[in-house]
Amino acid sequence: MGFNNDLILFLATAGPGIIVALSFHEFCHAYVAYRFGDLTAARMGRLTLNPLRHLDPIGTLLIFVAGFGWAKPVPVNPGNLQRPRQDMLWIAAAGPGSNFLLALLSGILFQVVLLTQGGEGNFLSRALLYSVYINLILAFFNLIPLVPLDGASILKGIMNNQQAALWSRVERFGPILLIALVFSGQLFGFSLLGSILGPPVGFFLEIFTGGKGA
Repeated sequence: MGFNNDLILFLATAGPGIIVALSFHEFCHAYVAYRFGDLTAARMGRLTLNPLRHLDPIGTLLIFVAGFGWAKPVPVNPGNLQRPRQDMLWIAAAGPGSNFLLALLSGILFQVVLLTQGGEGNFLSRALLYSVYINLILAFFNLIPLVPLDGASILKGIMNNQQAALWSRVERFGPILLIALVFSGQLFGFSLLGSILGPPVGFFLEIFTGGKGA
């Protein structure tokens, strides 16, 4: 009974943050692509904050179960962009940037709630704390420069033409490397992903929550 109550509480407090984080992430990809002249996502109904347009059932479920997941990728046609590689940098960066912004806003609201209501264990403060944590994880996870994550497009966008051409030869191994990274704990007994994400997530969690989010 206690387990069920804990699970329900977790779903109720973390669920809204996860849904908003994933939906806003994909919306921002679609919006920036639209601003750069690619209407592909807009025509597919992705230029919206409606979660039903963005959430992938399996990817969303895995966030609750395994601590990582995904939403439906926003389609982008580089042929509609004036400077495809450079514009893709900004389109890709919009996703992690949106999560970083949500983490900051959630952290500010978290501190306001503690000051006005008190008690770090109340429902609203827990939900806001989860939102900070979830958005920071999504932001830094997506900055990893491996296909299909946003970091791969960001890295390619800051390269010169020769470097980008060389990178294109090796980026096809990105999905394999990403899988190995995600499951490194099970494969090697040591979580490489945790060692990568832990320091920046912990650092900004401390800052955004005023040291009260641990």
